[in-house]
Amino acid sequence: MGTVTLGVSIAVPEPYGSLLQERRAGFGDPAAHGIPTHVTLLPPTEVDAERLPEIEAHLASIAALSRPFAMRLEGTGTFRPLSPVVFVQLVEGETDCDQLQQRVRDEAGPVPRELQFPYHPHVTVAHGIAEEAMDRAFEELSGYAAEWTCRSFALYEQGADAVWRKLCDYEFGSGRTISAVPAQGCSPVDAPAVSP
Repeated sequence: MGTVTLGVSIAVPEPYGSLLQERRAGFGDPAAHGIPTHVTLLPPTEVDAERLPEIEAHLASIAALSRPFAMRLEGTGTFRPLSPVVFVQLVEGETDCDQLQQRVRDEAGPVPRELQFPYHPHVTVAHGIAEEAMDRAFEELSGYAAEWTCRSFALYEQGADAVWRKLCDYEFGSGRTISAVPAQGCSPVDAPAVSP
């Protein structure tokens, strides 16, 4: 049956998601429209496709035991020189995101995953582009702020075209799947996956 590359994240809702996605594209990041604006809970992880139902059940059970929480973005940060990333900082909701990502990656669950770096919830706005463009992203979004109530997280699959597409959202408190987070801007993230 083969493997699939999955990720779990909290989508940044509209109008903030599209705005940050368009800004990322404007900085020259070629991945901007293939990645919905998000806070990562599980980084790209290759798994056997046959394990997908088990992973979906695992995520639904985590969501069922979770409650909505406040999230707030404010200002910029960077992982440079360790990693070529500029991001908008998450200044409220970090603890909730940390607890969720630990549950998703739990070693007793279907997607145990070691992290390359300590977990630091954030919203990437530039990755792997020219230093001048990274500096511009850092400066131009330094005054950016947004806040909302997080009510779900989503499971995504990366297609053969490198585009991340949402498989489903999991609502906090019930674990039921929902379709509450639409595609952002020109993003094809909700379009059907392209077969290899």
